Amino acid sequence: MSDSQPTIVDQAQEAASKLASAVSETLNLGGGSSGEASSGLPVVYIDEKAGSDTTGTGEELSPFATPLAAYQSLKPAPTSDANPSAAATFLVRKADSVERNEWVELSASAKKKLVKGIDGWRKKEAKRGAEGERLEKERKEHEERERKRREEAKGVVLIDKGDAKKTKIYALPELVGSKVRIQGWVHRLRAQKTNYFLIVRDGTAMVQVVLSGDCIRTLDALDLTVESTVEITGTVDKVKEGQTAPGGVEVIVDWWKIIGRAPGGDEAFEGRLRPDTEASIRADLRHLELRGETATAVMRFRAIMLRAFRDRFHARRVTEVTPPCMVQTSVEGGSTLFEFDYYGAKAYLTQSSQLYLETVLPSLGDVYCIQESFRAEKSLTRRHLSEYTHLEAELVFITFQDLLDHIEGLICEVVDVLLADPIASIIIKTLNPDFVPPSRPFMRLDYRDAIKYLNEHGITKEDGTDHVIGDDIAEAAERKMTDQINRPIMLMHFPKILKSFYMKSLDEAPDFTESVDVLVPGVGEVVGGSMRISDLQELMAGYKRDGIPPEPYYWFTDQRKYGTTEHGGYGLGVERFLAWFLKRYTVRECSLYPRWMGRATP
Repeated sequence: MSDSQPTIVDQAQEAASKLASAVSETLNLGGGSSGEASSGLPVVYIDEKAGSDTTGTGEELSPFATPLAAYQSLKPAPTSDANPSAAATFLVRKADSVERNEWVELSASAKKKLVKGIDGWRKKEAKRGAEGERLEKERKEHEERERKRREEAKGVVLIDKGDAKKTKIYALPELVGSKVRIQGWVHRLRAQKTNYFLIVRDGTAMVQVVLSGDCIRTLDALDLTVESTVEITGTVDKVKEGQTAPGGVEVIVDWWKIIGRAPGGDEAFEGRLRPDTEASIRADLRHLELRGETATAVMRFRAIMLRAFRDRFHARRVTEVTPPCMVQTSVEGGSTLFEFDYYGAKAYLTQSSQLYLETVLPSLGDVYCIQESFRAEKSLTRRHLSEYTHLEAELVFITFQDLLDHIEGLICEVVDVLLADPIASIIIKTLNPDFVPPSRPFMRLDYRDAIKYLNEHGITKEDGTDHVIGDDIAEAAERKMTDQINRPIMLMHFPKILKSFYMKSLDEAPDFTESVDVLVPGVGEVVGGSMRISDLQELMAGYKRDGIPPEPYYWFTDQRKYGTTEHGGYGLGVERFLAWFLKRYTVRECSLYPRWMGRATP
């Protein structure tokens, strides 16, 4: 088609202009009559003030707002637009005549305006129709091209020679020059005219994969989407100088296929989760969010961190045990217990494994466990979960100072291990590049001195008043103090009234306990511990003080009856520790499938 040849839109607009001229010539532009309808013509009502072009029907009690909408509503549609007055009688009520209920025919100026309105409407309709024809034509042309591409792709067959070594992606940097077979998910996809560049992951690592030639002409190449699973054979090559790719290598593909195709279009993975996706939707799609690079890094770091704790415990000859999660006694008070029916008896999900750990001190010595604890706190803060991973340890034949040194040493050793680990160190640099390992010794801060600090630095209680001895320092105040000091703090010697029945009293101040919370910047408390009561009579008094019947705890009480000794322990919240290390805003990011008040799915 030459540039001078009129387009469909030009022809439509020319026809509309001729039509407008005809309308102007034939339409009766004279003044309205007395308002009576011409014989046999329908009457359509228009109210400039009270009418509606959206909900109006044209009846007197449901008028339109404009003459154009009234004209467009005529059914059947007029056979000619040349003279609207020949199709219907249009009665209008002016805005200033509503109270008088006066209906008159359109004035000459209103009829002229209606002519222009019809002309503009017809042009838009013509343009819309022409545009629709163009889009429909393009759609059919696209479908035809795709049909031909798929027909041609059916003839492209790749041959798997079966001579590739099956391996995991993590091992590829050591296999440069080798022909390998890998399987994985398409993490990213960049399709160019002559090459497809894929980032493929298999859970052990990621690698760049390059497809070219017949490899991008197959049906699978046409159907490939992000998160599809693929099988690939090819040669491992170093990435060209000046370019970057995971692991410094790439796979040049000679054969591949789709194992499981992920959907495209509206269901495409890329559209399910975006940076601005609302938090509740992200929680619903946690199973997909875990495929993201950040979530993957956090979970991988978590695994390395737990291994580091286990290694350090092993080096200290602390034995791992696995206490029960279904219990019939509480540790931290009844208000946060999850209760359930256990074969007709009342039972609970454990808040802590501490009491059970104490029972094996006489046989195994120092012990620890890493398992889930449950707290039914109706709290939605960024550091609370209803189910969390609890690292707990109990140590025998120790003093309070021994306990503090052990906790401090364990934390610092694990930090050193993680900073030295090749994978963990990269994750730290990526997610928290400003992380500085804590220096030893940690700051020791007595609870009573902390109360003074809060008051001297204007950190008040929630009601705006100063703190006093006996207050349970709220989370916000505790975190603000820790952030100001900006280093790990061992907050010690809490009042007995704030702590559990099993905590040992200070000899020099019986109203206070040999207890400690480890606070870190950005999170607050990550560890809580204490020396345990070793004296039988003191323990019985503790039961009584907290209103706890001692009979169900007979097995715990027996530890003071059959060879008691000084001992202590602590509990570390894995998700909180992880949030501190990787600078995560909420502990929910640090749990595989986080559970909090109102959330137990997926």
